[in-house]
Amino acid sequence: MTSEYRHVPVMLGEVLAELDPKPGEVVCDCTLGGAGHSIAIARRIAPDGLSIGIDQDDMALRAATERFSREAPQAEFLPLKGNFGDLDQLLVGARVPGVDCFLFDLGVSSPQLDIPERGFSYNEDAPLDMRMDSGNNTPTAQEVINTYNEADLTRILRVYGDEKYAPRIARAIVKTREKAPIETTFQLVDVIKRAMPAAARRHGGHPARKTFQALRIEVNHELDALDHGLRAAVRWANTGGRICVISYHSLEDRIVKHVFSELSQGCVCPPDLPVCVCGHVPIVDVKTRRPLVAGQDEVSSNPRSRSALMRAAVKLDVTREGTQVSHSTARSSA
Repeated sequence: MTSEYRHVPVMLGEVLAELDPKPGEVVCDCTLGGAGHSIAIARRIAPDGLSIGIDQDDMALRAATERFSREAPQAEFLPLKGNFGDLDQLLVGARVPGVDCFLFDLGVSSPQLDIPERGFSYNEDAPLDMRMDSGNNTPTAQEVINTYNEADLTRILRVYGDEKYAPRIARAIVKTREKAPIETTFQLVDVIKRAMPAAARRHGGHPARKTFQALRIEVNHELDALDHGLRAAVRWANTGGRICVISYHSLEDRIVKHVFSELSQGCVCPPDLPVCVCGHVPIVDVKTRRPLVAGQDEVSSNPRSRSALMRAAVKLDVTREGTQVSHSTARSSA
């Protein structure tokens, strides 16, 4: 078990460059974790700015609050417990009028992996939990493994984990649980290893990696939360507000790319209409047509950054939304 909630911020230089936090601004870190990014940003917006940190992990919130008092005592810090998928409710409850910078650093944090009883790691024997908020009365990975039918298990492993052997693993899970429930991480690892061909177990990293990723995404509804949270962030962003997202696998990055692309689109009227009647105008300007990646020096010192993909966008002035504009104006802004 880790003695401290540690966090090495991924692509910190790129985050600061894209968000460009300024004194007096309001910044919301939607995935607070160990507050590595938030502390660096808070120093830029102090003393009149506000740092909002969202996390559903009580340990993360306590550690971040202590770190702020120790490393950024001049900064105002507002911790909010919850999931960024509920960003609307969280910001309404905190009476925040608007936000200048949003950051999403997705994925599971190191301390969650380090604490065996959380059940995230295939390297530690523990109950199959995998809930980001362990106090939340929602289904655990154990319940998913022991109650979902074979078809649903196959779908989850294939879609969320890109697991080539999803049908074989799902079939093995169902057969094993017919004798006794699968309750621990090591029990599941054993089932996965037995289901995979021997040659496949020797290549491509730990054989349970993709299955555990898929279960974590399913248990925490991570992809739905990302879509909801990102769209809410755009709504709450002030004009000129910056939104930065760091993802760690293609499923997350695909959602970010889709949302940014959709919200940056201009007029969608047929080209033969003389004026725009759809009223559709861009809401964001996408700053990263291709995702930014970590430099080689960072990858060498922080292996977690190897798979990081960062996208950023800026909230546009939408006060003209719904007005009639010419096609040339509407399409040129897309």
